[in-house]
Amino acid sequence: MTMVFSPVFEDLPTELPIFPLTGVLLLPNGKLPLNIFEPRYLSMVTASLASHRMIGMVQPTGANEGDQPDIYTTGCAGRITSFNESEDGCYLITLSGLARFDITEELPLRNGYRVTVPDWGPYREDLAEETVSGIDRDRMLRALKAFFAVNNVDANWDAINDTTTDRLINALAMMCPFHPSEKQALLEAPGLADRANVMVALLEMSLAANDDSANLHRN
Repeated sequence: MTMVFSPVFEDLPTELPIFPLTGVLLLPNGKLPLNIFEPRYLSMVTASLASHRMIGMVQPTGANEGDQPDIYTTGCAGRITSFNESEDGCYLITLSGLARFDITEELPLRNGYRVTVPDWGPYREDLAEETVSGIDRDRMLRALKAFFAVNNVDANWDAINDTTTDRLINALAMMCPFHPSEKQALLEAPGLADRANVMVALLEMSLAANDDSANLHRN
């Protein structure tokens, strides 16, 4: 019997509630804490806890900012692995990233929250162990140190150096203050090495833009 805590591909649900949040990224094997307070999303979490405990994180495209904003068609599903209810009725949850999905259809609203039909097929490998071959970790860390220095970010480098490459890439992709469209590019990168390449490119472009700005002000 399959353990619900480690679902296989065939266990992934055919319907998935989604939580649109701009600039918020969840990746497979990542951890995302969320404070849930809107009534529709409180209902979503309650329903999810009573079924497969999964929620899909997606980003709005920015084209429509109403109650049902236009969204990117690729997101990442996470399983609720931590749950607490605060005294003011909010839910404090942690989503553990499982697998990405493409939205093939959006179903009618349920208690105000959105539900989709996900296509997991292109991302079957998200449930497998990721390989770190072909990743230039040293270049990534050099770019990261420079990026943190420019942005006055304090970092625990002992912890960073002790973190495995796969976890480090996903954690940085989720935490770094990239533009939403850049976050989406990180999400849609086919594999871990591709995601690392995208992230290094984003870091280096940010540094180059900062250098250009500094030179402009000097001149």
